[in-house]
Amino acid sequence: MKLFEYQAKEVFTGYQIPTPVGMVIENRAELAAVLPKIGFPCVLKAQVLRGGRGKAGLIQFASSAAEATKKVEDLLVSPDNVRKILVEQAVQIERELYLAVTVDPFKARVILIACSEGGVDIETLAADAPEKIIKEEVDLNIGLMPFQARDLAYRLGLQGAVAKQAAAIITGLYQIFCQYDAELVEINPLFYTKDDTLVAGDGKLIIDGNSSFRQTGYKKTREYYVSDAEYEAAQAGIPYIQFTGDIGLMCAGAGLTTTVYDLINYQGGTVANYLEFGGPNYQKAVKAMELCLKSPSKVILIVTFGTIARADVMAEGVVKAIRKLKPDRPIVTCIRGTNEDQALKILQEEGLECLFDTEEAVRKAVELVARRDYG
Repeated sequence: MKLFEYQAKEVFTGYQIPTPVGMVIENRAELAAVLPKIGFPCVLKAQVLRGGRGKAGLIQFASSAAEATKKVEDLLVSPDNVRKILVEQAVQIERELYLAVTVDPFKARVILIACSEGGVDIETLAADAPEKIIKEEVDLNIGLMPFQARDLAYRLGLQGAVAKQAAAIITGLYQIFCQYDAELVEINPLFYTKDDTLVAGDGKLIIDGNSSFRQTGYKKTREYYVSDAEYEAAQAGIPYIQFTGDIGLMCAGAGLTTTVYDLINYQGGTVANYLEFGGPNYQKAVKAMELCLKSPSKVILIVTFGTIARADVMAEGVVKAIRKLKPDRPIVTCIRGTNEDQALKILQEEGLECLFDTEEAVRKAVELVARRDYG
């Protein structure tokens, strides 16, 4: 589970990691109340779960109340599902650093990553000049030793009081990583200010989803999702991702769904949504089709291969969904697996054409899209 920046910074504050003075708002009225406390210049940061916010125009600067109000209004009506904005004091920046704690799954160790050149182009720097990326392994059985944090600070070129502060921040990040069952804790950029202090300019905290029984302080509300359909799917426990293509997918299993996605692309088609209703969800065909219909697709393609997830049960669910939802677009089916003879009978009685080859079903769906496009 990825937290928003403001949530990560709330955690940072509890571990004595400095952050700019900031407050979260949801509307123009709240902005007016916080601006006197923040002052000018200020930074307006859209709270969305995506990278590259600066390049996308989702981080704005303002030097007056009028300018801040206009920019907040623009952010809240942007197509990026902005529901909260973090309003922060602008920091006088001398340079930007990078710090992160993550896991090396191959070595089963924690790895600290640092760079004296942080900012939006850190990924490019890692690819083009990997020698500038500093790494320090930590044995989980021992934990982070104080000398490792100090050494990392010195390798960043820091000295004196700033190096001491950096070591404390590194220690805090490691403690957060362990306490929050994290996959990643990151500060990018870590501001080196003009008065020789360090401040977390941004914050990222990703909690391992398998630890949700322990990490109960965060619930995925609507703001975590791009669309209502994605939120509804999450509430129903159905894996779903919305895209902008033409063919809505209802498939059984992640591997099969991904394969069908690739086949559609190979055939020149595009995908409107990714949806799995196999495994524990194979009796949720009605909800799955309801979600598919929320995407503006032109065809729904249903491909399954069930062993434990029975083909006849999925076929019954598809028929029930069609009768209840009355879809306004063609449906292509390729339902295979346990009791598929019974599944074939169920689908044929509903007037559906039953295909038995996945690639043929994909070609059929792509052809139907072309017919709708060109009449």
